Amino acid sequence: MTKILLAEDDDSMRAFLAAALRRAGHEVQDYADGETALAALEREVFDLLLTDIVMPGLDGIELARRGAELDPAMKIVFITGFAAVALSSGSPTPAGAKVLSKPFHLREIVEEVDKVMAA
Repeated sequence: MTKILLAEDDDSMRAFLAAALRRAGHEVQDYADGETALAALEREVFDLLLTDIVMPGLDGIELARRGAELDPAMKIVFITGFAAVALSSGSPTPAGAKVLSKPFHLREIVEEVDKVMAA
């Protein structure tokens, strides 16, 4: 079982992702913004950070960067509808981070999590 921190500002997307990952046997803590997700990363150790890139306040790239500083072993997967724009903004992303572009099927996210954790 993988312990996942999910940061996604879209309530329905976050609920669907969390439910799919839990059904697949993962432990999921989900947060609606980067600030509360970062607070969780500061309190606990997670195997995987699954984060939207474009969020108000602390965005997913900065959340991932700070999360990687706290725990370099944590895997990171970005989910976004704006990958090209968000990742070309000049913000360095943590090494080895994966990007999954929306739209995607829920089974794709579960498969990607399994692949990343097996690597």
